[in-house]
Amino acid sequence: MSIIDRLYSMLPTLTATDRKIAQVVLTNPGAVVNTTIAALAKESNVSEASISRFCRTIGVEGFHQLKIELAKVAENRSAYYQEINADNLQQALSNISANKVAEIEGTLKNASSHDIRKILNLLKQASVILVAAAGDTQPVADDAVYKFNQLGLLAITDSSWETALAQTMNAPADALLLVISNSGETRNLITQIKAAQQHGIAVVAITNRKDSPIGLAADYQLLTAVRQQIFESEYFFSRVAAMTAVEALFLLLLAEDKTFMAHIKAHEALIAETKI
Repeated sequence: MSIIDRLYSMLPTLTATDRKIAQVVLTNPGAVVNTTIAALAKESNVSEASISRFCRTIGVEGFHQLKIELAKVAENRSAYYQEINADNLQQALSNISANKVAEIEGTLKNASSHDIRKILNLLKQASVILVAAAGDTQPVADDAVYKFNQLGLLAITDSSWETALAQTMNAPADALLLVISNSGETRNLITQIKAAQQHGIAVVAITNRKDSPIGLAADYQLLTAVRQQIFESEYFFSRVAAMTAVEALFLLLLAEDKTFMAHIKAHEALIAETKI
């Protein structure tokens, strides 16, 4: 995971002081590469000691190491958030495009080949795939269920958490629970994970934070990269990133086993009459 992706994922959990530093860094990583610790402290309106503490918080040894990490991505303007200003619609659309491209690229580059292989095997071997989400991520769960069923893999979800929890409690041990959560902190989903684990069910998480409660509780995790800032706050959210992870699993399964294509064709033939 690049330093940029790490900062975006950590923003909601940073202190007010650290968020001020992070926002300055994310606004122009290239400028930070060529600045001093004193200059960054002044621009962030914090002390130099705060910069040092910030570096340790985000997992780098010090300011020099931070600049090295930023230099790796600073030249790629699409790597970090592009401000959206509706006063200039053409520029706003261009910036939205850049943000979404960065989300897709970051999500796919973050993926571990080892973990992906394990997840693909779990998906193929599961008697049923339980897909859990909450709030804004429920449409991603619905999309995942549609895709997996098209492949011939039985998958279910429910927007009612109580029903979804009951489904998990009734599922066999060879089921798989796929949890989709941007923050990785949704209490209901954590409860559902615990219920699954009590029944010996494996858990895969798609989340933006590796160190989140959901991420830490899962057996395997797919990290998403987000760039879309919500309501001018420090919170970043994107269905595109989560759907990219699901789409990648779908396409990899399809590429790995061509018999899945026969199931898709059979499904399409059955629903053909619904189309004009």
